[in-house]
Amino acid sequence: MLLCELCGQALCTEPEMRRHLLRAHLEREPRCPLCSFSAPGYDELRAHVDSAHPEPRPGPAPAGGPPQCPFCGETGASGRQVEAHVRSRHGHLLDPPAPGNGQQLYECPMCDLVCANGQILQEHVDLHLEEHRFSEVDINVGGSLSDLELAQQLQNEEDRQQGLEEARREREEFQKLQRQYGLDSSGGYKQQSLKNMEREVARGRMQPSEYHKRKADMMESLAFGVDDGKTKTSGVIEALCGYYQNEIKDVRRVWLSTGVDHFHSSLGDKGWGCGYRNFQMLLSSLLRNGMYNDGLRDITLIPCIPKIQSMIEDAWKEGFDPQGASHFSNRLHGTKAWIGACEIYSLLTSLRLKCQIIDFHKPTGPLGTHPRLFEWVLSYYSSNKEGGTKVVCTPKPPIYMQHQGHSRTIVGIEERKNRTLCLLIFDPGCPSQEMQKLLKQSNDDTSLKLLRKFVGSLKDKQYQIVAVDGELSPEEKVVRCQASQVFTAVRIP
Repeated sequence: MLLCELCGQALCTEPEMRRHLLRAHLEREPRCPLCSFSAPGYDELRAHVDSAHPEPRPGPAPAGGPPQCPFCGETGASGRQVEAHVRSRHGHLLDPPAPGNGQQLYECPMCDLVCANGQILQEHVDLHLEEHRFSEVDINVGGSLSDLELAQQLQNEEDRQQGLEEARREREEFQKLQRQYGLDSSGGYKQQSLKNMEREVARGRMQPSEYHKRKADMMESLAFGVDDGKTKTSGVIEALCGYYQNEIKDVRRVWLSTGVDHFHSSLGDKGWGCGYRNFQMLLSSLLRNGMYNDGLRDITLIPCIPKIQSMIEDAWKEGFDPQGASHFSNRLHGTKAWIGACEIYSLLTSLRLKCQIIDFHKPTGPLGTHPRLFEWVLSYYSSNKEGGTKVVCTPKPPIYMQHQGHSRTIVGIEERKNRTLCLLIFDPGCPSQEMQKLLKQSNDDTSLKLLRKFVGSLKDKQYQIVAVDGELSPEEKVVRCQASQVFTAVRIP
């Protein structure tokens, strides 16, 4: 749809517009094409042009520019080209018809240009319409670009909001993981102990006098860096030895570690301290074995958890496991950070104890089981020198076993009469009251359910174990330290 610029009438096609312009707006007073001056006639218009615009013919171009038409401003390559343009487009202004000769003149209704005949006027009006059509296209294109820009802005804003939302979720997940693994700023063993004891008092489960006594004992224990022994159960391995000798039943043969004390979690490390408690169990056996006296000459008592954290930090300072150290920002003391097989390996090696990490990275049996783990443990404890002995109390220390979210200590293995294997495991999550049941003379298979784990009981996706087998020389320790900066685990295929 086209609109007449003179009267606003709507016309459907360009031919209709041309006819409308010629018929409706042909008879108008002539106007100057340079300043829109209205003249009563063409003589007056010529006089106006001569007086108000004294250079109607093309002359030299302005300094620094090409020649220009004095009527419409169109430029040309030369003065001749501009003069030819003026004569073809604006000749009526240069050589108007003599007055009174009866020649009919035609004025452009869109720009007041006067033409000598209707054909020239029609061609001129066509140029206006073509220019109008191109201007509409430019406007539409400009509108499309604006729409594109608006769409891009909306998309950018949506992307920004989505990025902010993702960053918020990631931050919340990270904070959740920090809290879960004890890497937030909520304090460590001491702070949790005090907080939980205060809660027990508030609930009436602990007398204020007992609170103050336990607080004083804890502060003394922390000051000396020694575990207070309140979660320890001793003598379980010895009791098991006696039980298997008297009540063998379905067991063909059993192998046991050197005496191991059981340590369970306390109010200060509940929910995160299993790795430290398993280290205490392992260390309690190593201290009983004379072959490790050299590496453990500076340790006579079981260290408390904050002391173990400091010992791991010291191992990092020596250069062990820099990647793991960076994960904890080189800091454990004063936190509730979980530790795993790599931290245990670094600590033991820093004490010049020869150990290795064995990685059972995928199930090796049906239904997600790990029979190769059981076979490896059997080969660790057994030898060809046992003869027909049914109960073998080996000099082997226990094995640290890690899986997702928890760690435990392997203290022995049973070979059943049907040739199946069963691990004997100390769990730091088992309270002392339950472990002490194993010390009774009337011990039976029911109590052993706390320790026994058959192949079908271990179905986590991955397991890592740390096994100690001898001491290291100072030179070997340096080599192990350098190796730990690259890789520390032996992977079982």
